[in-house]
Amino acid sequence: MASTIWKGYISFGLISIPVRLFAAARTDRISFNMIHGVCSTRIKQQLFCPTCERVVERSEIVKGYEAEKNSFLIVTDEELKGVAPPSSETMEILEFVKLEEIDPLYFETSYYATPEEPGRRAYQLLLETMQKTGYAAIAKIAMHQREYTIVIRPREDGLTLHSIYYANEVRAVPEYGQTKNTEVKPAEISLAEQLVKSLAAPFDPEKYEDSYQKRLTEMLEAKQAGQQVTETKTKKLAPVIDLMAALQKSLNQGGAAEKKPASQADKSAGGGKKRRVAGG
Repeated sequence: MASTIWKGYISFGLISIPVRLFAAARTDRISFNMIHGVCSTRIKQQLFCPTCERVVERSEIVKGYEAEKNSFLIVTDEELKGVAPPSSETMEILEFVKLEEIDPLYFETSYYATPEEPGRRAYQLLLETMQKTGYAAIAKIAMHQREYTIVIRPREDGLTLHSIYYANEVRAVPEYGQTKNTEVKPAEISLAEQLVKSLAAPFDPEKYEDSYQKRLTEMLEAKQAGQQVTETKTKKLAPVIDLMAALQKSLNQGGAAEKKPASQADKSAGGGKKRRVAGG
């Protein structure tokens, strides 16, 4: 059963909707432990104080902010609770914006919002209104000792939330967007459009898989069975010099090799196991 990430209220105007948040997606990766190569024992990390020259217990650890070089302000949990924002229990909708105006670059983490029983009608009212108008809501919420700005949007039959990066967290790269004065020929654009259309398909996330994780799983299973591990050879690419020739050749070859959906057997082999290896 999914764990509740946050419990509180969505508020707009005089309407408050009791909801619970659940993680909508999370990474699924094979993880490795740090092992002592001499005896194959899992390494334990210890907390060491260089001043006292001894290992310290976790009960001795407190939070500190480095105000000056090697000078720390000690902060207690009670002091942090004292400055916690009101959004720790209520996410108040600040404004509504057109969903199409939000650059996906700002999206960080996604959550499902489900209503508590007393808030089902108000939840449905907000959901259908947003579906009809094309608006998303901007609100604030406090979780994990941090305040987030979030986007609330309708998705299928429910409300989905996305925490978003603040403007100062979105990085500027000087080299980005510097090709606008680079000229491409109309004939090249025409062929590129044909190539794009030849590769076009409805979006279906079930078709895609993490091929590296699959190969990693197969490699580990082979090692566990005492079999030889074969090396995967990667194709090296070079910059294209003649765009027209490369586009025409791509079209003649049918665009690119079709990606076949992962079979149920592949999914069971690659994703049905607990992805933790070494150290038990």
